[in-house]
Amino acid sequence: MIRNNPTISRRNVLRTAAGAALVSVAGCLNTNGDSGTPGDGTGSPNGQGPLQRVAVEGTTLVVELSPDADVDQVNLIQPNGELFGTRDVAAGVQQVTFEIGTAYEPGEYRVVVLKGEETVTESTTDIVPEIQIQDVGLYRNNPDKPWDEVYGESPTDSKKNGEAFVTVQNSGSGPDTVVEMRFTGDVPNPIEDPRGSGIYEKESVVVSAGETVDLFSDSFPFGSEIGDEGMGCSTDGNSGQFTIILETRVADQQVTKTYNVEYTGADQMQNCEITISEA
Repeated sequence: MIRNNPTISRRNVLRTAAGAALVSVAGCLNTNGDSGTPGDGTGSPNGQGPLQRVAVEGTTLVVELSPDADVDQVNLIQPNGELFGTRDVAAGVQQVTFEIGTAYEPGEYRVVVLKGEETVTESTTDIVPEIQIQDVGLYRNNPDKPWDEVYGESPTDSKKNGEAFVTVQNSGSGPDTVVEMRFTGDVPNPIEDPRGSGIYEKESVVVSAGETVDLFSDSFPFGSEIGDEGMGCSTDGNSGQFTIILETRVADQQVTKTYNVEYTGADQMQNCEITISEA
């Protein structure tokens, strides 16, 4: 992965927008500050003391307190040491939440539980996303994918022959958002700057910690060749490599992966056999 310092105003605008969608996958933390194993967010290993559990669920940080916790405030401190937010704790309340969205600063966060001005307990947790490309495929080779659901109707021949999906996984401990997808290199229609995000009918896609999702293309990367830049099919066969490039919001990174590709058996893309393998 290559860290970029984006200068495009659209990317800067996107970084200021928080994602929605709450999907429950979490990283747990116990009350002595040791991180638990990311899983279903069922609680800390010891469950002792007023601070029972800290977990990221979708785009929300959840803090659970013991039933008899005598506290009246929970603060969330950002990696830079500044206050992210404060939640008052009324009598009997056992849970407070902080909506971190997908415009937060990744790093180590500190949860501080207070009684008046005195710190009762505190704990730390890393909230850091890690988007990885797992797979790529074409409609023609993967009819079992939910193409009808994505496009709202049975795909046209051009979509069947030209569109692709990219499977991504967030193996980190915090949510992130994919805001752009591009195909470059030896594809019929390499896209250096897609209209919009390059993801079908979506400006962005939130990927929660531990979640795996499919991104569907909107740029016909494997459609009929347009112009002289792309690689097409031929009866003699063509082979090369292409690269998938994803732009992410929270980590502000370019995530890339390169694949080998072979085009054989025809002189028109709609009848071409396309084989993709990892480089």
